[in-house]
Amino acid sequence: MKIALLPDAYLPSSTLVHAKMFHELALELKRSGHEPIIITPGAPEQHTALVIDHIDGVEIWRFRSGRTRGVGKARRAIAESLLSVRAWQAIKHKVKAEPFEFCINYSPTIFFGPLARKLKKHGAYVYLILRDMFPQWIIDEGLIKEGSPIARYFRYFEKLNYQTSDCIGVMSEANLQLFNRLHPGYSNVKVLLNWADTKPLLRERVLTNWRSEWQLQDKVVFFYGGNIGHAQDMANLMRLAKGMKDKPEAHFLFVGQGDEVELIHQLKRNWLLDNVTIKPSVSQDVYRELLTAVDVGLFSLSAKHTAHNFPGKLLGYMSESLPILGSVNPGNDVIEVINGSNSGFVFENGEDAALLAAADLLFESVEQRKQAGKNARLLLQRYFSVESAVDNILAEAKKGASN
Repeated sequence: MKIALLPDAYLPSSTLVHAKMFHELALELKRSGHEPIIITPGAPEQHTALVIDHIDGVEIWRFRSGRTRGVGKARRAIAESLLSVRAWQAIKHKVKAEPFEFCINYSPTIFFGPLARKLKKHGAYVYLILRDMFPQWIIDEGLIKEGSPIARYFRYFEKLNYQTSDCIGVMSEANLQLFNRLHPGYSNVKVLLNWADTKPLLRERVLTNWRSEWQLQDKVVFFYGGNIGHAQDMANLMRLAKGMKDKPEAHFLFVGQGDEVELIHQLKRNWLLDNVTIKPSVSQDVYRELLTAVDVGLFSLSAKHTAHNFPGKLLGYMSESLPILGSVNPGNDVIEVINGSNSGFVFENGEDAALLAAADLLFESVEQRKQAGKNARLLLQRYFSVESAVDNILAEAKKGASN
């Protein structure tokens, strides 16, 4: 099949987890005999409306677009609102000449819905991979009010996304129940777990000794990599670092970008946290190298969330056999997944004493870290392989073709 994949960010420029996940998905689709084509925003300064290139044999259509990250919220909203318009203007001649049979849309962003609808009118079966339920989480955070003009605007595109989709894949059973409660009437919602290439990075391919580069020798490194924003409640992890400051060998490394970068810098200064290093985003290759050099994988989700996110960064941690430590919103089934498999420790956000005690246990016990990391890798191989994701997605297309 000729398959369109619609991520709002892609390699090599993006450091976001889903950019890497979509590349892995495309590679597996190609290995399975299909023709995946990535349709993704390019640069605003590119000379033509459409630039076509290839990575690892995967064809990528980059349409000219405004920047959607590293800009203010208003500029980002405008740029994202125009994604489908700009994409369709750039690719419509190619789609009309050779239509797609299948479309894999990714949300967030919610603004690829109109493009998916265009592809559907030209014969594509549309599968929506729904991760964060936007705008629900920014309403939960109090960043916008339910019923406000901006909320109604976002809700319109959210609904269009759902109505366009032949199948919707949410990331967990808890999210399935939440979706059915928030959006009753959809019979096409399934669980599609996150995925990753399960092969760890070969150590001989690691080019830089990052412990030496960043003066982390002889430390037990607690690592957080990815978005540093409101949804993550980064103050939660900074409180953990504060609780561990009396242990000089325990060090916290934060690598990423987002709305709360200045906050964590401010907390580091206010709390005199010499045990915290903060670095900007790095390339996907460097990120994978970092995972081979650290000891514990950290994550955090805001307690205000109602949606139950399973952060994609956990898959990178699992791939490199890192024990997982974090806290999430109440009711999130990632607690059961990680704790139940003895892959680490996850608590509800706000259980600071329990989180600190678990961090102390992982800090003190090399054996505990090794065993939890081994279990995390086994968990990845069993439930979160990219092969499994492709099988589940394509099975829905076969059902649709037979109906």
